[in-house]
Amino acid sequence: MPNRLCLLFDSDGTLVDSEILLAEVMAEILTPFGLPFTARQYMDEFRGVRFLSIVQELETRFGALGETQLAAMEAAMRERMATRMQNELLAIDGMPLALEALSAHPKAVVSNGPEAKIRCAMQSTEIAHHFDNNLFSAYTLGVWKPDPALYLKAAEAMGYPPERCVVIDDAAVGIEAGLAAGMQVVHLNHFADQESTPAGAHAIHHARELPAVIDTLSRQSA
Repeated sequence: MPNRLCLLFDSDGTLVDSEILLAEVMAEILTPFGLPFTARQYMDEFRGVRFLSIVQELETRFGALGETQLAAMEAAMRERMATRMQNELLAIDGMPLALEALSAHPKAVVSNGPEAKIRCAMQSTEIAHHFDNNLFSAYTLGVWKPDPALYLKAAEAMGYPPERCVVIDDAAVGIEAGLAAGMQVVHLNHFADQESTPAGAHAIHHARELPAVIDTLSRQSA
């Protein structure tokens, strides 16, 4: 396929429907540690944001925790989230079929989450085979969206220049990172009545729209 593009997918909310699970788990875990939090708050304010950044913001509002408390809280959150993902997680509606239709393009997952969480998500939803071992975690690379370096490092590892890459992301931090990296960006906008797609990004509202958009971008890049 002469006009192959490298497709860089976010995980939570883009490939897998994990965000409501994460929101609920965070509300269950953070509040008993003295950081009042609700699932709605995650969806409204913090989608896609690094866990530590969320905790730090809550600490400015409600008081700082000690290192021992922080470690115990994160460990409890990760353990409970892994259990719920293994038992409840589903792929985003239409995404498995979209991935099949895009089989000719190289693909990677680029996430602000830990690598173990990415692997759990891919395996639990049976879409891991689309990505081989092309999983890029902010925790492994030491840089988090909205910093464009996360997507740039993934592109370099995949062997593609930024202009030959397409970021597919649902969250504002990911869209910002992809645009700043000089890549084409597809915004999977689940909340079109509440969120606008930034200038320069391509908006879709369902995964079934993705293959047609990638086909158009491929033709334009020829």
